[in-house]
Amino acid sequence: MSIDFNADRWLAVKRNYGAWWKGELERPLIPLILRDRDPGRPQPDVPLLKQSTCADLTISADRLIDRIDYELSSFSFLGDAFPSVGMACFGPGVLAAFLGARLDNSTGRVWFHAPDERDIRGLHFTFNPDNLWFRRVSDIYAAGMRRWQGQVLMEMTDMGGILDVLSTFRPSDKLLLDLYDHPEEVTRLSWELHEAWFDCYEALNNSLQPYNPGYSDWSGIYSALPSYIPQCDFCYMIGPDMFDDFVKPELAATCSRLPHTIYHLDGTGQLPHLDSLLTINPLKAVQWVPGTGKPDCSNWPDVYRKIKAAGKLMQLYGDFDVLDAVSMQLGSARGIHLRDAVASDRESAARSLARHGIE
Repeated sequence: MSIDFNADRWLAVKRNYGAWWKGELERPLIPLILRDRDPGRPQPDVPLLKQSTCADLTISADRLIDRIDYELSSFSFLGDAFPSVGMACFGPGVLAAFLGARLDNSTGRVWFHAPDERDIRGLHFTFNPDNLWFRRVSDIYAAGMRRWQGQVLMEMTDMGGILDVLSTFRPSDKLLLDLYDHPEEVTRLSWELHEAWFDCYEALNNSLQPYNPGYSDWSGIYSALPSYIPQCDFCYMIGPDMFDDFVKPELAATCSRLPHTIYHLDGTGQLPHLDSLLTINPLKAVQWVPGTGKPDCSNWPDVYRKIKAAGKLMQLYGDFDVLDAVSMQLGSARGIHLRDAVASDRESAARSLARHGIE
């Protein structure tokens, strides 16, 4: 059996997500995937592409794609779901590896390490398309395009936030001091990384065209126009004034260059920046992640009310119960994308989706 998704269903995805980005969809977006199909062939003798296996360059890109095709053939895509390939397996902030950092997945997770220790005044960043890891990601994209011819969307890899990438080359303790001692150098490098980020983004998209049926990233949100999920985990360690000085200008520029953006607001330490973040007009949406050990997303009504009052869309982590709770707090589920909807079978999935106006 092949992947169960056709051109008509892609048209529905493009129509519904397009209305959502415009704020015109009257219901939430709820992608739901069941593993309930027989792929109709033996499982390929190739490991799945993930953080623990991404550094094995002995496996060809075509063989990796064949294994992913087997997995996708076992899924039913319900509601607003669509077949996609996540490429965050090369680690969060892989732009650092594209710029020369060492990629280390020996622990099963990906970490990046600077090739040497330099004074911040000696750092410079430019994109090199011959970089080993950039070529590997590009090769996998090209293999997927050859195999699927537009039936499957391949997501943008997790290139990371600008200061998060910079903190690979200037570890956080040093970078925090640089904000005081060398603010002009931090600003210079932020804009160098901004340009390198977009050079990589555009080059990777060239590998995905003309077949990729749209744009997405590890948020899982579809867009017919260029999109991304910008972030800055580093700003957990700085106050609002420094956020406005060192983070917001570059973030606003990124949102201006991409038609659709959703900010990854990760943890309670980023909440002091929310008011400032919401004044970035071209930012379309916010993904709020409370963090490990914190109450789930149904317990933050003030955060969601503030996001909604600013006219932004939102991505919600949780099941249907969380969606119902937040919908009651806001008075509507309009403008919400539910990230982790689950169901035990098609019947329960159909009931849950129908309650929100989804066939």
